[in-house]
Amino acid sequence: MSTMTKQETEDLIQEVLEVYPEKAAKDRAKHLTANDQAVDKSSKCITSNRKSLPGVMTIRGCAYAGSRGVVWGPVKDMIHISHGPVGCGQYSRAGRRNYYVGTTGVNTFTTMNFTSDFQEKDIVFGGDKKLAKIIDEIEMLFPLNKGITVQSECPIGLIGDDIEAVSKTKAEEHGKTMVPVRCEGFRGVSQSLGHHIANDSIRDWVFPKSEGKAFEATPYDVTIIGDYNIGGDAWSSRILLEEMGLRVIAQWSGDGTLAEMENTPKAKLNLLHCYRSMNYISRYMEEKHGIPWMEYNFFGPTKIEEALRKIAERFDDKIKEGAERVIEKYRPEWQAIVDKYRPRLEGKRVMLYVGGLRPRHIIGAYEDLGMEVVGTGYEFAHNDDYDRTIKEMGNATLIYDDVTGYEFEEFVKRVKPDLIGSGIKEKYIFQKMGIPFRQMHSWDYSGPYHGYDGFAIFARDMDMTLNNPCWDAITPPWKRGSADVAEAAE
Repeated sequence: MSTMTKQETEDLIQEVLEVYPEKAAKDRAKHLTANDQAVDKSSKCITSNRKSLPGVMTIRGCAYAGSRGVVWGPVKDMIHISHGPVGCGQYSRAGRRNYYVGTTGVNTFTTMNFTSDFQEKDIVFGGDKKLAKIIDEIEMLFPLNKGITVQSECPIGLIGDDIEAVSKTKAEEHGKTMVPVRCEGFRGVSQSLGHHIANDSIRDWVFPKSEGKAFEATPYDVTIIGDYNIGGDAWSSRILLEEMGLRVIAQWSGDGTLAEMENTPKAKLNLLHCYRSMNYISRYMEEKHGIPWMEYNFFGPTKIEEALRKIAERFDDKIKEGAERVIEKYRPEWQAIVDKYRPRLEGKRVMLYVGGLRPRHIIGAYEDLGMEVVGTGYEFAHNDDYDRTIKEMGNATLIYDDVTGYEFEEFVKRVKPDLIGSGIKEKYIFQKMGIPFRQMHSWDYSGPYHGYDGFAIFARDMDMTLNNPCWDAITPPWKRGSADVAEAAE
């Protein structure tokens, strides 16, 4: 449980807000709260999915990032054109460590940057002809690609390029799937809208291709949706599902293929890992194709066991027995990990600020190691994400939505966590403050963290970070004397 009472947490929030002008403070107060497990709906205590305040240091991304960088980018046998200036494409590829199997540049293209490289003349005269030419060049240079997506950047929405017409024309010419994605960065309030737009483009441009295609179904066909295979996460998850007797007919979009996406409407159950980014397409398949979906959490042995049993409940005794067999098989392995690392991590306090599912899903893995999450928040959550978070967090702990750089630093100084898990933009700030930090968007160049294999790596990384002797050379702000602070200021 949090060492702060609800009143102390609320007082801390008010103290941090005092630096803002009155209007800004009133707005930001809606996004900060002390957790109360008795609340049935998070909308009663916290606001989310609203525009960030101009002038504050938000850590969000844009709609283009949500589509190109998250949903579509990892689909490995398709080529994703960043239609617009070169910078967006360069900074949105290869940063998330979406592992894949294949030969880059031959039959897989995830880490490559394809861009229309807009110049001034393209802004003036339009880029439709340039886009058509690029698609033709791609077909000549990379004939083994299975399809192309056109990821529109901000200028495209402003000048009105007709990417749909170009895509339709080229799809007929080359006989391949061409997907226009209207994910201009200025749309919406964060990358979340980009997820939704990308989901809708799959619905409109990919699923119709699967109708009438031959498919040999089994009673145990499932998909992994919303796992981007960061550091190999989807592979660790897939091992467990297949060991319990299920057949994974698609995983997307990490190490995913166009054919697997087309297979998805034929599954018996869609297994959703990242609710925020893929709930839209899961709900559509339930309504259109009658395919049920369920969330699952493969972070840490406690949540893995819960998830395996919940998944098995959707099937017959064969799968239920398979789930128990898998649980028993791996119990000695994860127990050895807990026995090794829990004594070194017991009682350590963690603050999280990430995107997608991690601010709530990974809490159980920390708790399995005896650690406590004393603050958590999302970059681009909606209130249904916070509905799911309230029950995972202890009472009176801090919850913050779209937290600003200033707020996060001040909360950290007061709460005094032993470890922070957040993104690359925050990493070096807190390390310079002398606080151990893990980059929890892409596992700090490590991973996987999903599944039993991932838990072993997760525990090792948390221990390696927290108990690194380098921290003895850096003193966090709350341990410095006033004289030290004055000297540092000079």
